[in-house]
Amino acid sequence: MRTSELIISEPIPFYKAYIDVLGDVELLEILESQIKNFPNFIESIPENKLGHCYEPGKWTIAQVLLHIIDSERVFQYRSLRFSRGDKTPLPGFEQDLYAPNSRAETRSKQSIIDEYKAVRHSTITLYKSFNVETLQKEGVASNLPWNAAILGFVICGHQKHHRNILRERYLL
Repeated sequence: MRTSELIISEPIPFYKAYIDVLGDVELLEILESQIKNFPNFIESIPENKLGHCYEPGKWTIAQVLLHIIDSERVFQYRSLRFSRGDKTPLPGFEQDLYAPNSRAETRSKQSIIDEYKAVRHSTITLYKSFNVETLQKEGVASNLPWNAAILGFVICGHQKHHRNILRERYLL
């Protein structure tokens, strides 16, 4: 499935921005290309910069990286639930609690890369098991309508969005 084939219902314009940042891409292709290039991006960050934040009160680079991983896990879980026909509304998650509790300051760059790869491999395996019908199965999370396809593209766009922020604000 391609981003251009998605039908995105209102009211998820905030998340639509994550899809729009991708352009017209095929879901499995972008999932697989990111697992090849994102670890290289992380590797390019100097180890001594992981604790850097561009402004007081903002997350550190390591916290942003772990936020990307944590969010992928949450979105992947939602995809699993919806793909299996589970219509139970799912709550949101409080990202601002995750970052300080991630213990990012104790993590090495390699441990973050390893965790990212493990989570993304899991996401790819899950999405490879889906067909077009499965991708279109819907559910509710954070009081918003979703389907598994939208969640897959949001996973990729969310990563790209934060990679752009890291480049523009942290790694000048």
